[in-house]
Amino acid sequence: MGNKVLITAGGTGGHIFPAQSLTECLVSVGYSVTFTTDKRGLQHTNNIPASNILKISSSSISLRNPVNFFLSGLKIVKGILQSIKLMVMWKPDVVVGFGGYPSFPILIAAQLLRIPIIIHEQNAVLGRVNRIFAAKAKFVASGFEELQKIPPQANHICTGNPLRDKIIQQIPKTYKTPKEKINILIVGGSLGAKIFSIRMPEAIALLPEKIRKKLRVVQQTTIDCKVRALNAYNDAGVDAICDTFFSDIEVHLSSAHYVVSRAGASSISEISAMGVPSLLVPLDIAMDDHQRFNANALVNKNAADILLESEFTPENIKTILENRLNDSNWLKKASEQSKSVSRPNSASELTNLVISIIEN
Repeated sequence: MGNKVLITAGGTGGHIFPAQSLTECLVSVGYSVTFTTDKRGLQHTNNIPASNILKISSSSISLRNPVNFFLSGLKIVKGILQSIKLMVMWKPDVVVGFGGYPSFPILIAAQLLRIPIIIHEQNAVLGRVNRIFAAKAKFVASGFEELQKIPPQANHICTGNPLRDKIIQQIPKTYKTPKEKINILIVGGSLGAKIFSIRMPEAIALLPEKIRKKLRVVQQTTIDCKVRALNAYNDAGVDAICDTFFSDIEVHLSSAHYVVSRAGASSISEISAMGVPSLLVPLDIAMDDHQRFNANALVNKNAADILLESEFTPENIKTILENRLNDSNWLKKASEQSKSVSRPNSASELTNLVISIIEN
């Protein structure tokens, strides 16, 4: 029986972190993993326990500029040749793709060499690269029960989104409704979300004083808005910490009574695992509006509220916060519903799919 798994993922944390979780799980049960991504993705790979971490040439395709189209094509061809060479030399038993255009050369090479493929889709809408390979993949694993744009012949199974160990270790046993202090975590994705940095302090300043005095806010902000946000909270008499990045975000999420967040796949999975009620604001330029579909997994369970960016005004935010933070019963029930969506063992489920292919 073989024990080699090749994992490929796009260059953002949304693709890399679930792939890292699978790598950790496979390595822990004795499998050898080679991990590939692009130049952007390498910055996220420091803690990945793979035997090899490699950069593969890749590019997105733009039809607007003929020169860029030609150059992108050359990069992709180079990546496919690199991938074929890697597979011929290393001989993986299974290839697992986590989406994003950097996974394309590896998956094409795997098809050419007839190596079994599993693809994992983190979002509630199948991504463009994953759509190409879904019909012929052994399994299409997904982060959400409902998966849009999946071909009818695909072998779809929901495993959930694999979570990093540091997230799993912080999952609280029970949700404790706020008493004297109300902890609010505000996160805007990898870029901090400027709209959050501006409008959340404005909205919280509109809350009644008796609520503001109870708040303890931890907010991720953009660099240019950090001081402005801190000043706004200070003027409103709100205890707040603002920064562009939190290395211990899992600690803040674990202690939060309420979260305001974008609706990326990893964010939704981590929020649901922690069982935290939330207000979700889908990124309006997300491909195929996938963040809105992601958010619906919690909204449809009454575990979260949703505001589109066009509705994300201080007044609307204030109304939701005031209603929810004053309702301990809703917070408790929303926490339970949020947990019901969670699949904390998703890395193990995905590992079992990989092993089933190797053993058969």
